[in-house]
Formats: sequence, C-alpha cells, structure tokens
Amino acid sequence: MPYLIVALMVYPVSRRIVPIIYWSWIRKVEGLENIPEDKPFIIASNHTSYFDDFLLPSIIVPRLNKKMHALVNSYYWKYFVTRFFLDIWECIPVFVDGSKDSRKKNEQAVKRALNYLKKKEIVMIFPEGTRSKDGRLKKAYTGVAKLALMSKAPVLPCGIIGADKVLPREAMLPRFARCEVKIGKLMHFAKYKKTDKKTLEKTTRQIMKEIAKLTSQKYNY
Repeated sequence: MPYLIVALMVYPVSRRIVPIIYWSWIRKVEGLENIPEDKPFIIASNHTSYFDDFLLPSIIVPRLNKKMHALVNSYYWKYFVTRFFLDIWECIPVFVDGSKDSRKKNEQAVKRALNYLKKKEIVMIFPEGTRSKDGRLKKAYTGVAKLALMSKAPVLPCGIIGADKVLPREAMLPRFARCEVKIGKLMHFAKYKKTDKKTLEKTTRQIMKEIAKLTSQKYNY
C-alpha cells in the first residue's frame, strides 16, 4: 500500500517536471500538427540513446493529457529505481532473454498493449529493440506491425536526431548538446486483414522506411 500511495503521488509530479527538464536539450520539434488528439495510436521511433525513453513522452503527454505506455526491456525491472518509475508510468516489460517462457510473457505484453489502445491511450515502441551503437537504423522486429494490425490503431512514425550526442552510450549524465524530433504523418494499416509473417515484415518495413525519411537515412532490410 505505501508503494502504491507514493506511486500515485509521484506520477502527476513527474509528468509535469520531466518535460520541463527535457526541453532544455531539445533544439526543435517538427510535425506537432500530425499528433492525433481524438484517437489511440502507436508511436514508433528510432532508438540511439537512453535519452529517448522520456523524450517523446515529454513532448506528447503534456499536449494530449493522455497516458503513454512504452514497451521496455524487462531487464530494467531488476533494479528498484528503474522498476519504480517504469511501474508508475505503466510501462510494459518485453522479454528478450530467450528463455522458454519468454514467448508466453511477450504474448501477455501484446495483450496488455492492446488493452491500453482499447482504452484510447498511447503505446510507444522502439521497433529496433535496442539502442543503435552508431546512430544508424538497425533491422527492426515485427512487434510494432503486430500491434498495429491487431489493434487497427494508426502508427505515428517519429525520428529522433542527435539524442546520442546528448546522452552517449558511455555517459552517465547529459552533455551540452541538443537534439531534434521529427514527427511524421499517421500511417494506417486497416487494409491488411492478416498477421502472417510476410504481412508483418512488409508492414514493419513500411514503418521503418518512414522513420528513415524523418532521420535522413535509408532502411535497407
């Protein structure tokens, strides 16, 4: 009960304080007009830094006053501090350790994400799964496509540029640098009726190509 009480107190404070802090490292945001205000959607973005984790929530959550639920590597639930904040922000653990029960747990993660979308909330996912070491786009997993096809919710592609300069992989604290965020137009996939492997890969590729355009890169997978 004390944990729950603290969490309920921390969430409204953090959702106001974190965006104010983050804007100190944001140079420019383009495409705010593309953010839908009246429907649930899935945010899909490239991933180069831990700084990304609260960057998009800092921009979008205050604007819409809706909860955003990120799919996050279950590894970060091992530590009390990260687990505490992940729980109060109602993030969704994804299991990538390859254990025999990870598939079943990930199916539950998908169901949880779909439930949030049904409640007209927002789900955020980094399709590449992990941070890129050199800033270039990696081959993406098909989880983003699976969510989009099963929920019929549109995907909002986002490109983050320069976050790896703000908080490089080896850094403990942010550097004196600024990043940019480019928000693309909504992508709809209601025309796809199947969730077979070919369709999932095709949908994932379409999403990643939009992210590539936003970050001035190419996606060749």
